[in-house]
Amino acid sequence: MTDRAEGARETVESAWNRSVLRTNNERLLLDRLRADGATSRAELARLTGLSKPTVSTALGRLEHGGLVREIGKQAVAGRGRSPVLYEADPTAGYAFGVDVGRSWIRVGLADLDGTVVGRADEPNAAADADGIVDAILAQTRRACTEAGVRWSQVLHTVVGSPGVVDTATNELRYAVNLPGWGRREVTDRLAAELGTGLELLNDANLAALGEYAAGAGRGRGLFVYLLIGTGLGAGIVVDGRLFSGARGAAGEIGYLPYGTENKDRARTRGPLEDAVAADSVVATARELGLVDTDSAKQVFLAARAGSETALEVVRREAERLAHAVAAISAVIDPELVVLGGGIGDSADLLLGPLRRALDQMTPLVPELAASELGANAVLQGALASGVGTVRRLVFEAWQAAQEPNGGTETAAG
Repeated sequence: MTDRAEGARETVESAWNRSVLRTNNERLLLDRLRADGATSRAELARLTGLSKPTVSTALGRLEHGGLVREIGKQAVAGRGRSPVLYEADPTAGYAFGVDVGRSWIRVGLADLDGTVVGRADEPNAAADADGIVDAILAQTRRACTEAGVRWSQVLHTVVGSPGVVDTATNELRYAVNLPGWGRREVTDRLAAELGTGLELLNDANLAALGEYAAGAGRGRGLFVYLLIGTGLGAGIVVDGRLFSGARGAAGEIGYLPYGTENKDRARTRGPLEDAVAADSVVATARELGLVDTDSAKQVFLAARAGSETALEVVRREAERLAHAVAAISAVIDPELVVLGGGIGDSADLLLGPLRRALDQMTPLVPELAASELGANAVLQGALASGVGTVRRLVFEAWQAAQEPNGGTETAAG
């Protein structure tokens, strides 16, 4: 290689290294601001180990790009200069979260701080899968209008739904309570009309993420969220990340065997789901004499009022749930299992008999707890996932728009 060629190569490598260093510094500062809130340049330098000139240059670029903003000055005692405070601009992008269930469709709009700025919840009155798409589109528009956010500012949508999402194809299977909803052309239509990125995830998985972000799973290294309602599923979180398995089916505990298995039924709705889901609670109540029972909610209300028959239904439901918890404990040994979903909302009635059933069934009994987020768990998880994606998209788009060698390069530290 000639001296000229060698020199050119070194120049390119040097420029590339400076660009990577600058990007890493800017990402570090942005993450720090999101974690800590309003912070001065001097404090950012102390927290990150970067030099003050590096911090000033990076903040200037981030502010010019709309990712960071000044929010005022910090009050100080005496006559010293008040330092300027900066924060990551939460309005640089937005994410939709959607929870699609048989009974309700819930929509939320969140800024980059994760603050919900728009919300639209409606009973699911759709007659078919296209009706679900229409409902989601109407509710997302209403959430945007409520928040005063332009549609173009929303960059990503995360939809939580029953069923198994194939992580390789993003196709949904086995959403038996929402006929037709899993067809690819349906979700393609939703993506096209939203005009945002679209990610479809299992509802129990998202509920688990929601509980990890803001509920009973905070700080837990390995926990499981049980979604018990019109169906049965589990979300597994390991060190803050979902474990979804090779094809997205990890946690589909409704397909575990239970009792006398019906082979035809097992191909759609699993035997344990049949035994545990809300319609089974209603069926058990009717068998025991509560013939006017129309919903699991009625059973739990009667149990709270002291009905011995309803309390027996609750006890039997807890015993069936114990099979799910025992199987989970034997396979992955979680430190915590959280009960959620429509039936899980009555965890205060279920936890006692569930613990007693587990004590008789297995020595591997994890800590048990009720969901702290209730009906909002799936939506909270969808928003947390969506906000994380939009943060990355906003930063990457800003980086791509920069001049390859623009700006002042400053070494770290």
